Amino acid sequence: MSDEKHRTAFARHLPEGAVDYVMGLWKELKFHFKITPNRQTKYGDYRYDPNTRKHSISVNGTLNIYAFLITYIHEVAHKTNYDLHQNRVDPHGKEWKHQFKKLMIPMLREDIFPMDILAPLARHMKNPKATSVSDPELFKALRKYDKPSTDVFLSDIETGHKFLFRKKIYLKVQQKRTRVLCEAIDTGKQYLISSSAPVQQFKNSK
Repeated sequence: MSDEKHRTAFARHLPEGAVDYVMGLWKELKFHFKITPNRQTKYGDYRYDPNTRKHSISVNGTLNIYAFLITYIHEVAHKTNYDLHQNRVDPHGKEWKHQFKKLMIPMLREDIFPMDILAPLARHMKNPKATSVSDPELFKALRKYDKPSTDVFLSDIETGHKFLFRKKIYLKVQQKRTRVLCEAIDTGKQYLISSSAPVQQFKNSK
């Protein structure tokens, strides 16, 4: 997958301000990355193949943008931990926790996470657990941002089609790199909206 395809994929699944950071980790650490369908038993995983010496990370594409970011950095921490210690330490031991904290700190910002997630996430990162599910406070905060099954990402809407976003109807005018130029139907005013914004598509949306 090319750099541009990776950026487009990341932009669909991450807060806008996190895309450059996440891209940088992927390019620097050189691992295969895959977005997968929903898996009931895990949100993401990290694997190292000793035969090919290749590292791979996957994250469920059904996660909301905040859970996706946390899961991605969780798995990248396994990669950096392996680079330093191979299999000589506990997968979720103090060494991994140190890597997870180090990688997450640049993302603990109000322009990345809403405050109702940022506060429990900051507490979680003092002693991160193997999964956010093990932290009821953080898990509950993240669940509030799960998108309804009827929603799609704005990047999935075809140009020239209408969609509902925050109780207003818009027309998709032009897809840009990480944002979309949209026109409000009621006023005719144009706005730039994140490509990863969850929206509702009409059955007959033209």
